[in-house]
Amino acid sequence: MTHEPARTPENDKLSSLRASRFAVRAAMLAERLWPLVLPFLLVVTFFLSASWFGLFRGISEPVRLGLLAIFALAGLGALLLLRRLRPPTPDEIDRRLEAANALEHTPVQVQFERPGGKADGFAEALWREHQRRMAEKLQVLGGDLPRPNIPAHDRWALRTLPILALAVGYAFSYGSMGGRLTDAFQPGAGVVAIPPRIDAWVTPPGYTGKPPIFLTSEANQDSTTFTVPAGSELALRVTGGSGNETLGLITPAGERIVDPRESPVPEPAVGAGNRQFVTKIVGDGEVLLREGDSRIAGWNFKTIPDTPPSIHFVGEPLQALNGTLEVQYEIRDDYGATSANADFELSEAPSPQAEPIYGKPELKLVLPRRGAILPTAKVSRDLTDHVWAGSKVRLTLQATDAAGQTSLSETKEFILPERPFTNPLARAVVEQRKIFALDANRKPEALDLIEAITLRPEDTFDSLSHYLGLMVAKSMLASADSDEQLRSTADYFWELALGIENGELSSAEMRLKQAREALKQALERGASDAEIDKLMKELREAMNEYLREFAERAQRDPNMQAQQTERTLSDRDLQKMLDDIEKQAKSGNREAAEDLLAQLENLMNNLQMARPQQGDNSQQSEMRQQMNKLGDIMRRQQEMMNETHRLDQRQQQSEQGMNSQQPMTPEEFADAMKQLQEGQGKLQSELEQLMKGLEGMGIQPGQGFGEAGKQMGEAQGALGENEGQRATGHQGQALEALRRGAQDMMQQMQQAMQGEQGNGQEGGRQQSSDRDPLGRPRATRGPDDGDTTRVPDEIDAQRARQILEAIRKRLGNALSPELERSYLERLLEMR
Repeated sequence: MTHEPARTPENDKLSSLRASRFAVRAAMLAERLWPLVLPFLLVVTFFLSASWFGLFRGISEPVRLGLLAIFALAGLGALLLLRRLRPPTPDEIDRRLEAANALEHTPVQVQFERPGGKADGFAEALWREHQRRMAEKLQVLGGDLPRPNIPAHDRWALRTLPILALAVGYAFSYGSMGGRLTDAFQPGAGVVAIPPRIDAWVTPPGYTGKPPIFLTSEANQDSTTFTVPAGSELALRVTGGSGNETLGLITPAGERIVDPRESPVPEPAVGAGNRQFVTKIVGDGEVLLREGDSRIAGWNFKTIPDTPPSIHFVGEPLQALNGTLEVQYEIRDDYGATSANADFELSEAPSPQAEPIYGKPELKLVLPRRGAILPTAKVSRDLTDHVWAGSKVRLTLQATDAAGQTSLSETKEFILPERPFTNPLARAVVEQRKIFALDANRKPEALDLIEAITLRPEDTFDSLSHYLGLMVAKSMLASADSDEQLRSTADYFWELALGIENGELSSAEMRLKQAREALKQALERGASDAEIDKLMKELREAMNEYLREFAERAQRDPNMQAQQTERTLSDRDLQKMLDDIEKQAKSGNREAAEDLLAQLENLMNNLQMARPQQGDNSQQSEMRQQMNKLGDIMRRQQEMMNETHRLDQRQQQSEQGMNSQQPMTPEEFADAMKQLQEGQGKLQSELEQLMKGLEGMGIQPGQGFGEAGKQMGEAQGALGENEGQRATGHQGQALEALRRGAQDMMQQMQQAMQGEQGNGQEGGRQQSSDRDPLGRPRATRGPDDGDTTRVPDEIDAQRARQILEAIRKRLGNALSPELERSYLERLLEMR
């Protein structure tokens, strides 16, 4: 058979066959064309991606032309592959069509073939019948789709990378850093420079409390010199630009080039990308940002040096009535000290062969409040249980700031307070404890002393329990071999001495001390309200137990009474103070709660058993008069400071045109200042008279009164020069100095009254015999109807809280004038 098509009527009916053959031919042609066109498409894809990513914008002219030539040659080379294209033959098309439609016996090829040999009518008829039957299979004939067989050519699916690059490049081209398709054909496109963005800021050290300074902000555009604390960190970030920028720090010692580092927060980059420079500013100098020899930006800096802190004693270390050590000191630092501690040393160095079992006493110092006019603080610590108690010691204070700088105070030499023991046996036990605690080598000496004491117990001991306790202590000391065992023995000796001296009162006192300390620590660390409730309950119970046992002991011993001051301490006072502590703690004012707790501790420290004192009504009356005069001076000084501040603010706002009130003329302002000057001078004179009166009573005015007089004189001079702000500062310092002088005066008065103890007569005891050590009527007088209870004056902390509440209430009034609101806010900040 031949492949020449037979033209028969049946074949004319197969028009759909031609269409199918055309479709299959196109599919086969596409299959053979796809591998030959793919290289050219890849070249085009890479060219488009490179253009959209801005490759041709950031390169020089020779490089641009070189890349363009590479892309052109690659494209031409890819097009040459089209010469390998071979169209499909009719037989290939028919076989593909039959295979696509699953046709048997090649019905498509039958339609275009004829029998070979000599023509025969029967054979022709038979062949046409065969063609007709085969044509029936071609009534519904479909084509075929191209089969590119891509996985066979790309087993690793790398074909997705050009597509992804093309899509990302197209999106990137719409950004400020994107390129265009015409960049490759435009001479000079590579020299287009993107102006760099400069962000610069200075961050002062965190302990300074100062905010960062943004050098490149609009507010600082016209400023070229900045004052910053020493140790501040300069950070400068350059986005864009050529990437060749350098930062130089110029100081008197020379110029130092700062090494750049990558930005911790990357941004869209050009060329070398983001560059960040970080350096410390430790002294005056200039910072320059340059590109080559061209100056881009620059700033001058003046540094504020961080001076070391200073710490000084305020007066001498004092001893409370119960032996507690009280140390008042002053700490100054430009940004506030971060820690302070006390260092004790024995005045007489121990023997080199001595083996003490205890180290130095520990005294934790508290820091003054930030913003205080005078940065003073006071710490109280009961060190009577330390073996150094009663020995002469040297005390030096040390303060440290956030920069690690330290300073030392002057050294004070004094006798470390010790607990007074009236019982001879208790004193002996304490002395034996001190012998072996200061030098473990002297343990045999302590054992010999105990042996001597217990030689005749019937003559030495009033209580069998005391004898048994001392024998247990002797046995513990004899068997103690290590320092730990010796310390445990020494603790037992101390507890034994307290038990002999005070009986069960020592345990109640210890419980009260532990409850106060637990509450103090909870306030310092900001404990929850539930924990505060629990600790307040424990403090109340410990306080009640201590006061009950204290009163019972005083009633059993008529020769003992609590030292009474002008203000009587009652149960109601103590409960009110405890309520105030709890209220302030729960309201969030933990500092006020700590102050009240310190006042409570001071009251309890000065509550001790003493002999009755002879009532010297005339001297006490004179003391009361001097105290009243001092209170009046302090009150008037406070009022004068407030009036000075008010006038000064009113005058300043009048000069600025902001005063809603009637403005003061310069003459009126000068007259008002003159009146305040006269009043300030009168106050200074009254203070001098008060100091002379105190000297007549045998009380030496402290440094506080002298400082107050000096500050009053400075304030008087400032008022004469119409400098209200400077006068207000001196008046505030005078007021603070008056408070310190008043505290010193009270301590001297207490010591003076205490010195008269022991000389009283029966009449003196009879004066207080109807009251217990806490000022409460004794049970023998019947129920307390309140007619003899003296209502105490408000303490300073309570008065301060009332003033603060009034200020906050006034601030909450929306109708308050702006001037008044500003003044009240400053009063709160002074707190």
